[in-house]
Amino acid sequence: MIRHFLNFLLNLFHNRALILQLTIRDFRTRYLGSYLGLLWAFIQPIITIIIFWFVFELGFKSAPVGNFPFVLWLITGIIPWFFIADTLSSATGSIVENSFLVKKVVFRVSMLPIVKLLSALMIHLFFVGVIFLFFTVYGIYPTIYSFQVVYYLFAMIVMLLGLSWLTSALVIFLKDIGQIVAMILQFGFWGTPIFWSLNIIPEKYHLYLKLNPTYYVIQGYRDSFINNVWFWEHPIYGLYYWFWAGLIFVSGAVVFNRLRPHFADVL
Repeated sequence: MIRHFLNFLLNLFHNRALILQLTIRDFRTRYLGSYLGLLWAFIQPIITIIIFWFVFELGFKSAPVGNFPFVLWLITGIIPWFFIADTLSSATGSIVENSFLVKKVVFRVSMLPIVKLLSALMIHLFFVGVIFLFFTVYGIYPTIYSFQVVYYLFAMIVMLLGLSWLTSALVIFLKDIGQIVAMILQFGFWGTPIFWSLNIIPEKYHLYLKLNPTYYVIQGYRDSFINNVWFWEHPIYGLYYWFWAGLIFVSGAVVFNRLRPHFADVL
C-alpha cells in the first residue's frame, strides 16, 4: 500500500506542468462570460469583509481586540477561511464536473481536485497581500513573525488536499456528500473564532473548540500578524493538527486510489 501511495504522489509530481496549465485554465473559465470576469473572484470576498466590518464594528460597535482594530483582527481570520471554503466546495464536485475526462480519455483525474485547490490558492495569495496592505495602512508594518504565514498556508494545503481527494471521490457514489460538505462549512464558519473571540466563551469550553483543526490555522494567521507568536510555541496543538492533517492526507489519497477504477461505471 505504501508503494502505491508513493507512486500516486510521484505521478502527480511528474504531471506538475499539466496541473499548472489546467489551473490557469480553470481560473480563467470559472468567471468566463460575466462582464467583470476575473474581478468577481476578488469582489465577492471583499464585499463579505466589508459587510462583516460594517455590521460588527459600526453596527454592534465591536471594540478593538487587544490593541488592534477589529477589521485587522477580522481579516486575519476570515481570509484563510475563504481559502478553506472555496477549495472544499469547488474540489468536491471537480470529478463530477469533468466526468467526460473520466469516461472518454485516459486522464489522471487525481489532478482535478489539485487544480481546484491551486485555483483557490491564487486568489488566497492576493488576499494575503491585502492583509499586509491593511496592516500597513493602519501603521502596523510586517515583522519577521508575519512571514511564518507560509508555514500555516502549507499546513492548510496538506489538509485540504487530502479532504479534496476524499470528498471528490465519495460524492460520485454518495450524492449527499456535496450537501454535507456545504453544511459542515456553514457550521464551521460560525463555530470557528473568525469574527468572534474565543475569550467570550467560558474557558471550560475552549478545549472543545480548539479540537477543530481549522482553529489551528486561523489562530496561526493571527499569531503571525497580531500576536507575534512562533508556531513552535504551541507544540501540543501543532502535533494535534499535523496528526489529523497527515491522517486526512493519506486517507484521502488511499480512498481516491481505491475508488478511482469505479468512477467510469458510476458516472
